[in-house]
Amino acid sequence: MTEDKPTPTVHIPVYDRDRLLAWMADHGINQTTHDHPAVFRVEEGLELKAAMPGAHTKNLFLKDKKGRLWLISARQDTVIDLKRAPALIGSDRLSFGNETLMWETLGVRPGSVTALGLINDPDHRVTFVLDRALWEADIVNFHPLTNTATTALEQGAFRKSLALMGREPMVVDFSPIG
Repeated sequence: MTEDKPTPTVHIPVYDRDRLLAWMADHGINQTTHDHPAVFRVEEGLELKAAMPGAHTKNLFLKDKKGRLWLISARQDTVIDLKRAPALIGSDRLSFGNETLMWETLGVRPGSVTALGLINDPDHRVTFVLDRALWEADIVNFHPLTNTATTALEQGAFRKSLALMGREPMVVDFSPIG
């Protein structure tokens, strides 16, 4: 007689691009989304971004030595020193989180990491860290859960979306010391 093993559950994110944009519309969050070819790294989309106003972002999905998950969103030109970051954010040593964890918690694949993915993390498994330069920008630009588009949000709309997701970012100044 064989023992039945439980079937592993596969996490399917609740929100994709279309549902995210519909959620924003339903909550009166004004945004402008621009479609474009897939962009996987900051350097790839520079010419696309030049035509879009506002602060463009880089987003790092990280895991610390103790297993805590982190999302750092910063201006695209901000240097994030992963050796210095733990002291700034109160984490243990950081490394990049794997694709499975990224999908389970944010509902995105590599190249599409975005603060807007926090909508797929209702259990708040991921600690959100926001670069002060983004917190102070008039307009912020993030992927809408896919790297084939960029969504521009005025700061008030971005903060409203975070509040509706129940997220209070840890705002950190990643500027170099001295």
